[in-house]
Amino acid sequence: MNTGKHSLIWSAVLLLLMLSMAVPLLNVISIMLMMVPYVVLYASLSRRSFAVHIAIVWVISSLLIGWFAPLMGLFFIVPSIIMGHLIVKQSPPGRVLVSGILSLLGIMLLELLLFNLIFDLSLIGEMGNQIREMTNSLQSDGLLPAEWSADLTDSLVKMVTQSIPVVIITISFVYAAVTQYISRVVLNRLDMRVPSMPKAYDWKLPRIMVFYYLVALVLSMIIESDDSFLSVALLNLVPLLKLAFTIQTIGFFYFIAQQRSWSKVVPFIIAVVVLMLPPLSLIGLLDTAFPIRKAFEKR
Repeated sequence: MNTGKHSLIWSAVLLLLMLSMAVPLLNVISIMLMMVPYVVLYASLSRRSFAVHIAIVWVISSLLIGWFAPLMGLFFIVPSIIMGHLIVKQSPPGRVLVSGILSLLGIMLLELLLFNLIFDLSLIGEMGNQIREMTNSLQSDGLLPAEWSADLTDSLVKMVTQSIPVVIITISFVYAAVTQYISRVVLNRLDMRVPSMPKAYDWKLPRIMVFYYLVALVLSMIIESDDSFLSVALLNLVPLLKLAFTIQTIGFFYFIAQQRSWSKVVPFIIAVVVLMLPPLSLIGLLDTAFPIRKAFEKR
């Protein structure tokens, strides 16, 4: 595929993704894929050509659905340029992924700050108000237990708002991982030879992660839940470590599949089940702590 043809195709893809932001439900998928065309265009075009293509797409989308489209484009373009630049430099895939995650985190935190400074609106505070309104409505309709009280509502608001950091980190990871994978597949087809991440069956967390998890778990049971930094940090750290062990569990089953020559569909189905059943992350913890993979190695 020549550069001119592929750039037109991916500019059209970007335009469709931006226009689909106006369609409920479809916009959820669009947001997840939004960075892919940016990365592909940046990595395969000159800087000037990239700027021209993006400007044209932004102008067309703003004319069709309003200023919201380029605003969303502005949100995603910085992390996309960072990932695209590292891909062009043939940086290790792990560095590309981490840079994408950190840049997305920075953009999200900056957005929260700007909303607070410019519009005098706290998105976290507004979320708390929405939860209170929802619980009050449910309580007035008799859909909550009779013993439900204002204190329970406050506890729910506190738990949800304090869990926002882990939600932001998880979203950043998913966006960056999806973007890196799809972009690599596309750019490899354009003969750019982008380095790939290690195969799933090679995923292995350092053993020290088990120690960190156990310490965080014990502290979370000892320390009283309040607004202190340590309490909030533990509230977010434990789920993040569980997510890491969930990914390790998926890698463990891919390892078994590779050793036993299973169909590629089998570990994929198991991965879906693991994601749906968080307690299965215990398998990843055991796989990290002990050399249990040796029992499944080919002999």
